[in-house]
Amino acid sequence: MFTQTRRLPKFENDLKKLLKKYRSLDEDIKNFEDTALKMYHNLNNKHDGIVRISNLGIVTPEIYKAKSFACKALKGRGKQSGIRIIYAYCESSSSIDYIEIYHKNEKENEDRDRILQQYNKLE
Repeated sequence: MFTQTRRLPKFENDLKKLLKKYRSLDEDIKNFEDTALKMYHNLNNKHDGIVRISNLGIVTPEIYKAKSFACKALKGRGKQSGIRIIYAYCESSSSIDYIEIYHKNEKENEDRDRILQQYNKLE
């Protein structure tokens, strides 16, 4: 699995806001790690539910957007919940850093400036 998973401070702030609406998110994130992230990164089972974000000028760690995220609080929606997670994956240390979480109805795309700011803090 992963040697370390960290939730960066701005991710925690995003999560606290979303938890008011979607109470299952903490459990959903754990399930996401155990299934989708493990399959994608550890078992090399690539699929279009997780995509690498390009044109950031960042080589390592690799930055990804998870578009298929199952949220139990959004019953009947399955992986099409609308929740997006932005995270950094460092292959050499097999670690995950959660950068941003949002619902696509509240925000159209990831905050690229925020990703770059977070990445600079990770270096």
